[in-house]
Amino acid sequence: MLAKRVEELPEGDGWVFEPKWDGFRALVFRDGEEIYIQSRDEKPLNRYFPELLTPLGSALPARCVLDGEIVIVKEHGLDFEELQLRLHPAASRVRLLSQQSPAAVIFFDMLSEGDRDLRSEPFEARRRALERVLSSAAPPIHLTPATTELGIARDWFSRFEGAGLDGVMAKPVSGIYEPNKRSMLKVKHERDCDCVVAGFRRYKKDADAVGSLLLGLYDNNGALQHVGVCASFSVEKRLELTEFLASYRENALENHPWRQWAEHEMVTVELGQRMPGGQSRWSQGKDLSWEPVRPELVVEVAYDHMQGSRFRHTAQFRRWRFDKRPGDCTYEQLEVVPPQELFEIFGISR
Repeated sequence: MLAKRVEELPEGDGWVFEPKWDGFRALVFRDGEEIYIQSRDEKPLNRYFPELLTPLGSALPARCVLDGEIVIVKEHGLDFEELQLRLHPAASRVRLLSQQSPAAVIFFDMLSEGDRDLRSEPFEARRRALERVLSSAAPPIHLTPATTELGIARDWFSRFEGAGLDGVMAKPVSGIYEPNKRSMLKVKHERDCDCVVAGFRRYKKDADAVGSLLLGLYDNNGALQHVGVCASFSVEKRLELTEFLASYRENALENHPWRQWAEHEMVTVELGQRMPGGQSRWSQGKDLSWEPVRPELVVEVAYDHMQGSRFRHTAQFRRWRFDKRPGDCTYEQLEVVPPQELFEIFGISR
């Protein structure tokens, strides 16, 4: 079951609200000794999260199907970057990471128990069944918090971003489970941030136009870190950007903070930085080549979620900030504090 994005949490009775977890959506099937973890695109996940199989066997009924999210939780909140590292082809690497940063799964729906198909039953009944079967579950198996109080949901929306959660879900109390239909609602964060423009990628449909702008923020050591891109420009805007950036391309590499990326096409782990271009196992063959510009421009962008040191999704162009110095574009403007609930849910000591 999917969700439709809306701007505001719905008012009135008949809604259950939950935090929107940012991890890997997964269905968990159990049939006796067999446990199968399935991704949203119907791929098996067992081999990537071996540490979850025994706890799932201990916590779940003998035959059931549950819907939830696989996450990795650290003291600073959810860590999607570490979660992505799990999708590694080497089993030895996966085993090592599972020991160093074990995952957890947080459930929010129940589709069946034994011979009972719950999908046609109202959500409030499915929630009661889920609460019952997970009443004695222990970490790393968790039950998501839920409330019918709009005030609590609004409070979650404003505070839970600091934990790496990117919004709040609203589910009809009487709603049935409808696969592949957007029967739930989601309200996601949208924040703004001032970033340095340090380069661009060309538009794949027109090499004379700008496809996306490469964004940077200065860390505590004064290094410009690549935090993501902004894109989704109109055709006219792409051509306008090409002309506008032309003068900033002159001698761009001379003192560019990402010069080593352009010269060597890769960066070592010891530098602790991210390369804005180049292939990786995540790029799936996409052309990530880029062209530098002098890091003198500041742009205000809208983003919905910060995951670790990067924007979780593509940012949206708002406006140029000619009144702001690039050196003022730091991570400090993004700092948020994880809510206490995160530590209570996952049993993390601070």
